[in-house]
Amino acid sequence: MSQTFFPLLLDEATKGFRSGGPFAHHYARGKLGTDPIFREMLRRGLLPAGGRLLDLGCGQGSLFAWLLAARRLHEQGQWQADWPAPPRFRSMRGVELMQNDVDRAAHTFGRDHPVVRVEQGDMNAVDFGQVDAVTILDALHYFDHAQQTKVLKRIHAALPEGGLFLTRIGDASAGLPFHISNWVDHVVTFARGHRLPQLYCRSLADWTALLTDLGFDVESAPMSEGKPFANVMLVCRKHG
Repeated sequence: MSQTFFPLLLDEATKGFRSGGPFAHHYARGKLGTDPIFREMLRRGLLPAGGRLLDLGCGQGSLFAWLLAARRLHEQGQWQADWPAPPRFRSMRGVELMQNDVDRAAHTFGRDHPVVRVEQGDMNAVDFGQVDAVTILDALHYFDHAQQTKVLKRIHAALPEGGLFLTRIGDASAGLPFHISNWVDHVVTFARGHRLPQLYCRSLADWTALLTDLGFDVESAPMSEGKPFANVMLVCRKHG
């Protein structure tokens, strides 16, 4: 990746968050600038070319801003030469439990954005509808194993054959890196003004077995980029 491309993409993706206040802008820059999963989903061309995207536990909509910025740069001819074209989703819907995050998204995207809609809701209760891709980044472990399974079954039902479910989990079998990951998770959650949650984690093998049993083909890739964490990206495709 060129030395100028990533800063350009980061600036383009985060400039809209200034309207949501200093916290919204700084959080977006920190998240998008240091978390490798956002870069990797574009570099690897993991998302479908278009259709409908559902992000569960979307926060203030950082993923949506990232994808919109990527599309704008591509259309302007400022795209990374060896990366596939970024997706052009016709709708990007986010569900977020915390109203403060939903409010920050409204400041950033407006309430009548032609593509983006972020709503307050609990992923355990809202209707997913029918979509082409679903993402959950670092949120599944906030509710118990029975609820995890229910959500994953509903995601499977919401996707067409070949549809994508992209998530990241902490590998509970990874020892010290896993405990470090959980500590960081608690610190970030507290800094965002939320109560410290109880976490319901699984090993990578258990996550893979569960998703396979539910009807997904699962590929995994480490997603900590040299940091002492136990983060793993799971790329799950629905099969018939």
